[in-house]
Amino acid sequence: MRGPGPDPVANPSEYQQLLLSLLGDDDPGEVQRTTPGALRQLVADADTRLTARPAPGEWSVLECVGHITDGELVASGRYRWILAHDRPPLLPYDQDLWVERLGHADDDPEELLALFEALRAANLRLWKRTSPEDRARIGLHEERGPESFDLTFRLAAGHDRLHAQQARRTLELVAATRS
Repeated sequence: MRGPGPDPVANPSEYQQLLLSLLGDDDPGEVQRTTPGALRQLVADADTRLTARPAPGEWSVLECVGHITDGELVASGRYRWILAHDRPPLLPYDQDLWVERLGHADDDPEELLALFEALRAANLRLWKRTSPEDRARIGLHEERGPESFDLTFRLAAGHDRLHAQQARRTLELVAATRS
């Protein structure tokens, strides 16, 4: 059920470059600020197609939202470890296992969105109050190597775009199979 693009474990640098390319020169804080509304719109647009998968082994819109929420939860910890500790280890996670074993296919979308919005708001406040020196602090990602707070924050914005696009494509594919 892996998301689109390179495998983040097998090709970590390609995955990182994909996320950064999706962000481009856009302000990562502004991209992240708009994501909660975009996710709410996706859920509303999905309506009865919220849990429909476009093909076996691919994520539904609800599972995409669950994964984006998981990503925000993980990023929340990583930001704080980077800021509070000197070169802390940053553990990876298996996104497919999280989506499957945490039961995102059966989640309440409102609960997921509320959790995401709370985490995102706290992370945006944290970002706004950090200095350039703090943003340059580094954690050691187990798969990708050294990552600064700034890079981790920019990756999160690209991650938003990647999986929001995936959810939109899912809606299109599901609609095409139902018509």
